[in-house]
Amino acid sequence: MSKKLRHPSNENELSSHGHFHLTSKKQAGEVLELLQPGSFAKFANQPNDLPPFQVIDCKGGRCRVRQQAWGRYVHWEVEHNRLKSA
Repeated sequence: MSKKLRHPSNENELSSHGHFHLTSKKQAGEVLELLQPGSFAKFANQPNDLPPFQVIDCKGGRCRVRQQAWGRYVHWEVEHNRLKSA
């Protein structure tokens, strides 16, 4: 049995298959700053009186961050593109 291969007519047709994952063109061209564990980062609209967040780790477009005053086991998970290095 051979199946004839054809070019999909649009992105929605291609992404409807379970084994394909497409990102938007804007998302694919976005370059994210490297935030290493232990470094400090801020939000773009973060107030000046709020200290930077410590980066725990980043994976899959999300970062876990914490404030040093929060204690060791309390963290916040945010989108990587919302952070910039402090």
